[in-house]
Amino acid sequence: MEAWYTDIQKAHWRTPADIKRTYRNASFLASNRVVFNLKGNQYRLVVVVSYRSGIVYLRFVGTHSEYDKIDAATI
Repeated sequence: MEAWYTDIQKAHWRTPADIKRTYRNASFLASNRVVFNLKGNQYRLVVVVSYRSGIVYLRFVGTHSEYDKIDAATI
């Protein structure tokens, strides 16, 4: 999580392709939501990216099994 946070502080994501260049396993959902796999897919992180302003909003962080219990598209 700390490594991901350090990366996004320096990132200038303007499109989903910008994210894919660094995080090949990132998954993209509706409403600019992005799912990241952390620590060998043991954890999932869901964010909303405002590409225009460059702000990343944290919506969820939890284990893979906890992620399975949420709707990542609406959280």
